[in-house]
Amino acid sequence: MPAHRRDGFLLAAACFLIGITFGVFADSSGLSLGQASALSILTFTGASQFALVSVVAGGGTAVAAVGGALLIGARNGLYGPSIAPLLRGGRARRALSAHFVIDETTAMATAQDDPTRAREAFWTTGLWLFAFWNVGTVVGVVAGGAMDDPGALGLDAAFPAAFVALLVPHLRTRPGQVTAFLGGAIALVAVPVVTAGLPMLLAALAVPVGMVLQRRSIGGRTSGGGTP
Repeated sequence: MPAHRRDGFLLAAACFLIGITFGVFADSSGLSLGQASALSILTFTGASQFALVSVVAGGGTAVAAVGGALLIGARNGLYGPSIAPLLRGGRARRALSAHFVIDETTAMATAQDDPTRAREAFWTTGLWLFAFWNVGTVVGVVAGGAMDDPGALGLDAAFPAAFVALLVPHLRTRPGQVTAFLGGAIALVAVPVVTAGLPMLLAALAVPVGMVLQRRSIGGRTSGGGTP
């Protein structure tokens, strides 16, 4: 199996545990199996789903729950310019493709240096992840009622672990390595001095540095392509 397909499958499989985590969380928050499954099928973006269920669990209104989920999910729209050139087909196929434009598929696709491999990585990751995520949701909801203390299983660590896994394809390149190192350093310095959640946002300041290095790398390969 080609590396980009294997990596997409492995990332999707790793998200199975996160799907279970969401199912357990949804069950403990009072959602039914049908409601949790509907969120996973129709929303299919973990951060927004966790945010919505968190608001519901905290006694918030439906407007607040949906509004928060939409706000977090809006970031997926920013991935469009990077992914759209890779996707083919008419409006119906593109509309279906849009449902799979999430963090994981974007990370896997943009890590490839060939449009064909990028397209294959996008669909491999998206389809397998959709399957694993929805099966995991069902398993989590069914198992949730039998757990006295879901937190004792360490399932709360599964969601951030998946984002760490997204870094793996990008760490194979110099710009990715520099971005990861700089972002990690910023987060470590910020943790003791700012409120929870801000270190991750501040770490995003490393992204422009990586983008500049990436452009220079591409420009160097292009300008040197004709030299012996």
